Order: sequence, then structure tokens, then C-alpha cells
Amino acid sequence: MIVYHGSTEIVKLPDVLHSLRPLDFGKGFYVTSNHEQAERWAKRKADLEQKKRAFVNVYEMLDDAEFKIKTFPEDLQEWLDFVCDCRDGKTDYLKFDLVKGKVANDKVFRVVDLYHTGIWDKERAIREIRVYPGYDQIAFISQAAIDKLLRFQSANEVRLDG
Repeated sequence: MIVYHGSTEIVKLPDVLHSLRPLDFGKGFYVTSNHEQAERWAKRKADLEQKKRAFVNVYEMLDDAEFKIKTFPEDLQEWLDFVCDCRDGKTDYLKFDLVKGKVANDKVFRVVDLYHTGIWDKERAIREIRVYPGYDQIAFISQAAIDKLLRFQSANEVRLDG
């Protein structure tokens, strides 16, 4: 399977050490099977870092059968709790080599905050979250999984103007 990683750098040798903070699925190296999504991530990162260049890195992802994997079903209840736990600094995600699931739209962070602070209950939060069809994310949590499963193929520069 071909997967993509949006960045301001060409990442030929991905690692988990450069993950500065836990994201949806904890600290790790994130990829997606959707090129458009990786391009959006690259542009967003360039904007946040005030960089003039961004790239979509392309990898071949090999079969992951031998690794411990957490995959979220279409039901967002478990996903929401997992994301909140990661934001709280909990490290349950470290039980896995890879975590796979959907990506919610940009308002997910606001919805998670409202749920996380107790303003909204879980049912209200789940109703508000809209998941992009076809958008996914795979977090490589262990370096062993990266080393065994990802093979760098190429990097394509992303146009930042327009």
C-alpha cells in the first residue's frame, strides 16, 4: 500500500523521536493513504512553521500482520475517548506499534475540548464530529514498525501559493 506524510522536509528515514507532542493517537510518525490529506498537512505545517517549502513524502507500507495494531471502527465513541486520553498525556497508546483510524475535520479540536472539559456529553460531541470520507491516519508508535514496514519512495514539493 502507498502512504503519504506531509512535512516541511524530505523524510527518507522516518522516526518516532521527532514527534514533539502527542497528537490524536499519541506520539509517533503519522501517514495517510490519502494524498490530498497529506498535502493539506504539509501546507498547514509550512504555515505554522513559517517555512517556504513543503513536501508530500511517499512510502510503500508493507504488510503489518506481525505488529500490535489498534484500529478504530466507524463508531467514534472509543476514538473520542482515546484522543482525549492522548491529549491528557496518558500513554496507553504505547501498547501498540501502530494505531489506525479516521481523521475528523478541523472543528474536531473544538469538539474534543468541549467534551474533554465536560461542557458537552459524549453523545453531543459525537453528533458534532464529521469525519471526512476516505481520510485516514496511521500513527507509527514504535520505531521497529517504521523500520520494518515503511520504504521511502519519493518526495514531491507542494505549491504553497494559491
